[in-house]
Amino acid sequence: MSDPQGTGPGLFTGQPQYQNFCRYKELLPVRRMPASRRPFDFPERLDAEVPTTYRFERRECDSRALLEGTDTAALLALRDGEVRLEQYWLTGGRDVQWTSFSVAKSVVSALVGIAVEEGRIGSILEPISAYIEVEPRSAYDGVAIKDVLQMSSGARWSENYSDPNAEIHELAAVMSGTATLAAFVANRVRESPPGTVCRYNSADTQALGALLVNATGTSLTDYMQQKLVEPLGFESDSYWLVDGVGMEMAFAGLNVTARDFAKLGELFREHGRWRGHQIVPAAWVRDSLRATKPHLEVGRPIIADHRIGLGYGYQWWLLDGERGEFSAIGVYNQFVFVDPS
Repeated sequence: MSDPQGTGPGLFTGQPQYQNFCRYKELLPVRRMPASRRPFDFPERLDAEVPTTYRFERRECDSRALLEGTDTAALLALRDGEVRLEQYWLTGGRDVQWTSFSVAKSVVSALVGIAVEEGRIGSILEPISAYIEVEPRSAYDGVAIKDVLQMSSGARWSENYSDPNAEIHELAAVMSGTATLAAFVANRVRESPPGTVCRYNSADTQALGALLVNATGTSLTDYMQQKLVEPLGFESDSYWLVDGVGMEMAFAGLNVTARDFAKLGELFREHGRWRGHQIVPAAWVRDSLRATKPHLEVGRPIIADHRIGLGYGYQWWLLDGERGEFSAIGVYNQFVFVDPS
């Protein structure tokens, strides 16, 4: 994606980005979510260390080389809800909001689950076009919300950042102010029957963002403030990038600190419960973290025209492991990784 605001080196050029990723609230239009009125600090027992080496493809690899080579800015590890490791490098820090990229997709999924529980969305088997404006016979016309949640809308899409003709690059026009996110979603083209192919598609998540705004009658930031920021006790302000008319970039634009990102992972590790309160329905968490059809199983989802060794739930990635591991993942190595065991 190019850098339409002229805020520094363009994305996907190979140039380091850590000077920018901590400053999006200064560089681009945002909505602010104030820290919770009752901030929660995880208990700490900082007795863990980054191992000197790790195993990968039967080789012993150097951990420091990995951290340096990936420009890692923050590493926070919890065990049983307790901070065991917390380290920052480069421009990272405990009070630094970092851009999420597609980690935001998993947050949007949690908000959809809450809206369903509240009755603001009748059923995820309903067509998403009952809630959002789309062009007749376009990609999202008549498509079930569930298929959109599972990246199976059938909309044509390429997330190939090296292909200048890929649909992902159309978003540069949106962020430059020459188009809107709503119009971008409304005009997508259908490529395959819904519910048959899991093709990673940022437009699917943007459609879910529009669904939430229309179903709840409020902005994504206001809804997240009420349903996640306050009850989870976010300790720092958070920010969401918006287009020229104030619509949040649902698929990528959330900017949060490492400790507050960790609260999302801990919430899902605890089946949607937080300090004795059910924040996200347990059934929603369960369904979010499993592949319910063959095209969602590990090795079947498609990114940029090739299959990858992960499965897909409701905007969460499912790992090829035996312990039920799952992760929210964003480009440029943003991870909220959870190993329930």
